[in-house]
Amino acid sequence: MPQRRPVIVYENPRLEIATEIVKSATSGRKTLIIAGNCWVDYQGRASSTLEPGERIFIVKEDGSVLIHRSKGYEPVNWQPSGSVFYTTQRSGILTIRAVRRKPRESITTHFDHVHLIVVLSLVDKGEFSLYASEEDMQRAILLRPSIVEEGLKPITYEKKVEPGFIDVYGIDTKGRMAIIEIKRKTAGKEAVLQLAKYVDSVRNMVNREVRGVLVAPQLVKGAQKLLVTLGLDYRQLDPRKCAEIIRETETKKLADFY
Repeated sequence: MPQRRPVIVYENPRLEIATEIVKSATSGRKTLIIAGNCWVDYQGRASSTLEPGERIFIVKEDGSVLIHRSKGYEPVNWQPSGSVFYTTQRSGILTIRAVRRKPRESITTHFDHVHLIVVLSLVDKGEFSLYASEEDMQRAILLRPSIVEEGLKPITYEKKVEPGFIDVYGIDTKGRMAIIEIKRKTAGKEAVLQLAKYVDSVRNMVNREVRGVLVAPQLVKGAQKLLVTLGLDYRQLDPRKCAEIIRETETKKLADFY
């Protein structure tokens, strides 16, 4: 049985050889990395051109495409999974055209010099766990208040009151001021008492009904009883859901840009 070669590296290949390497890698659903001088044309949701420069071109096993500059973490061009690849070489130019059918879009990348090609046959069966900080949870609530409750309208965040800073300050569907305290981990009685202090402070400042809402993935034993005693509410929220909301929002913004 032939030994698996997870990484094959080609340095400064001639364009004729590079063409065959790219064809073999894309047809075999390998991960492909090319470093070289290229220029790019995109047609689809919009249209764009990228003038010549030395960049990193990546094709993943699922047919997604990323083109990176040597700086920054975001790709300058990209295309989601499901691309079909057409590779040609004419007049000293290597052309890789990646086409998606739904929606119809394409990225055409031209190379006149290739410094490096890496072909990867990777095995990745590890599960991905996505977590968020309290700041991420706060941001997700501001982006999508319905994850706490329908109709919630945030007004501000990190509002300064005498006991400290309110994580999110808003109005609910009944016109009541909603004071939201966020905890990334299991919330205990200390978090309940902290929220109660914020609510009392705001009641002395506004001429309307005020309610407190503790947001956390879960509560310690006894915390629920204390919430009820103090007239406060609890909403369960998984930090991983907040991380997913932020990730979806960032992906949509990047898609809108292109």
